[in-house]
Amino acid sequence: MLAPTPLRIVHVFRAPVGGLFRHVADLARAQTAAGHKVGLICDASTGGVYEAAILADLARTLALGLTRIAMPRQMSPADFWTVLQVRRELKKLAPDVIHGHGAKGGVYARLAGAIGDLRNAARIYTPHGGSLHYDPASMTGRIYFAAERFLGRFTDAIIPVCQFEADTYRRKVGAPRCLVRIVPNGLTTDEFVPIRPEPDARDLLFIGAFRNLKGIDVLLNAIARLKSRDGLRVSANLVGQPEGRAKYEAMASELGIADRVAFHDPMRARDAFATARIVTVPSRAESMPYVVLEAIAAGMPVVTTDVGGIPEIFGSEANQLVPAGDADALAGAIKAVVTAPEASRAAAERRRERIARRFNVRTMEQNITATYAEVLAQKHAPRFACAGKT
Repeated sequence: MLAPTPLRIVHVFRAPVGGLFRHVADLARAQTAAGHKVGLICDASTGGVYEAAILADLARTLALGLTRIAMPRQMSPADFWTVLQVRRELKKLAPDVIHGHGAKGGVYARLAGAIGDLRNAARIYTPHGGSLHYDPASMTGRIYFAAERFLGRFTDAIIPVCQFEADTYRRKVGAPRCLVRIVPNGLTTDEFVPIRPEPDARDLLFIGAFRNLKGIDVLLNAIARLKSRDGLRVSANLVGQPEGRAKYEAMASELGIADRVAFHDPMRARDAFATARIVTVPSRAESMPYVVLEAIAAGMPVVTTDVGGIPEIFGSEANQLVPAGDADALAGAIKAVVTAPEASRAAAERRRERIARRFNVRTMEQNITATYAEVLAQKHAPRFACAGKT
């Protein structure tokens, strides 16, 4: 039996925020445009007004609809109930493919898909970093990686978004038992139109969650050091969900840079890009962050860290990346770009042209959907009877 066309595809993930959500939304739109029937299952409470508007717009295009149910962020006994709810919804939708994204989405999709007639569906997992960021020597890491090894029994294919993610899975979880296909994130054609800063643009822009993992504390310390050490009064816009923001607002005040740093609720990335001249991603850990791709595609100079799949984006320029957690190195990299704007813009333009050939949504969709078809062809291949049996 060949994989059916069009496919019935359901994406399962927890939080409709950040790069993971961007990936799922883009993939769902592209798969719908390719003629497949797509649905989403995600958490009922995560996300704000900005994300709700994206979900509402996306839901109008989904043949299999949008379902939102309670999904706890931390591992808890409530996950058992969530798996049963996800399974109930999946049975209604009768998918050919169940694609789990992120740690929680991967748990729900694979466990729900392992029960009864849902086992005929292709069970796909994309980590998006997720639990792979944990230290394997920590108690939390040991629990999560043991869970990943167990869930590997119910996984037909893993689709990492970069080589770093594939290598990290193998190192921390173990060699996968299933098919592995690396498919990078992709951008749309209109995202490669350069953006010019507004007349009152600030020097720096950060977009992301207000979490320690994102290195916001490192960025604020770098701005303070540029002021005290080099006399550079660098300004910044920080954009993200309000959750966790108060800690960094207080830190900016303590460092004496509150007048140089403005905090904003989520907005479209390209709208945010126009408010600054440089994008900075000071993360301590990443997988394949969309914001780096988006900023490069928009022709923005980017100052970022040498973590995750970011070196894969920069290629031969990876030696320009900054060590994670190093405020002095980050300050030096920011100073180099701020004080040489024309050279920085020229380098950004060359970078934009280079990544346009490698990262696009259509290629992403085609390669992911081809992986689905490969799994389905294997699952439904004729099973020949053993000799002597009928």
